[in-house]
Amino acid sequence: MPSARKRPIAALMYDFDKTLCTRDMQEYSFIPGLGISASAFWEESAKLSRAGMDRILAYMYLMLKKAREAEKPIRRESFVSLGRDIDFFPGVRDWFARIDAYGAERGLEVQHYIISSGLKEIIEGSEINDRFKRVYACEFHYDASGVADWPLVSVNYTTKTQFLFRINKGVLDFTDDEALNRFVPEDERPIPFRNMVYLGDGLTDVPCMKLVKANGGHSVAVYQRGQKAKVERLLLDRRVDFIAPTDYSDGKELDQLVKRMIDRMAVMDDLVSRHLAQVKGLGK
Repeated sequence: MPSARKRPIAALMYDFDKTLCTRDMQEYSFIPGLGISASAFWEESAKLSRAGMDRILAYMYLMLKKAREAEKPIRRESFVSLGRDIDFFPGVRDWFARIDAYGAERGLEVQHYIISSGLKEIIEGSEINDRFKRVYACEFHYDASGVADWPLVSVNYTTKTQFLFRINKGVLDFTDDEALNRFVPEDERPIPFRNMVYLGDGLTDVPCMKLVKANGGHSVAVYQRGQKAKVERLLLDRRVDFIAPTDYSDGKELDQLVKRMIDRMAVMDDLVSRHLAQVKGLGK
């Protein structure tokens, strides 16, 4: 008796700051703990960027600089502990179990991924960290005494796209470039682009949004109350398929959109499977 066909996989990929949580993660505890304002921190970071430093490296460098100046050296466990203070948008906490269950009802396995320019250490300390198959985000290097001393991994808006291909090909170890660049036929890749959904909040997510959308998946730009105009241009310019408020609660617009996308994935997978079976039959 033939074995049952393996369930197809749906990949939901998220930015983190202002997509799942309400503001930049550094603003919950880290910046206030140094006795400075968030606006002053980001303005100084922007000044470094305008002077020629990569925008992500600028904020990472500034975090270390400010911590040293305040004589508050940051260890990895200190960063992780900051994750406990993150505040999420409505519905986020039960979103993952709810979407997983819906996907299972449609015959799909749902996997969740973070692709963020925020800090992996802080995300690891958050209450939703265990919901993700992988977290791709910035990381610090730590010296012999365990103190953060240098950026180890920097994820900017263009380097984010490599992780889409890693997920597509099943090469999840970000140090494995050889397997990532190896040719794999489209129908042999674990997660086709048509089974991908990317959710982000703005321009830094555009390369990922466009790549997923152009290859048959879906992209959604989410917005907070009063900030709809910020993402409307993305929709009008066809960089995303949809825009939706940052409310992940059951029955809300975002919940409905993603569930309909999962419905489509299930139908498309069935049709592709039937097509491949017919092609295989003719090849005998």
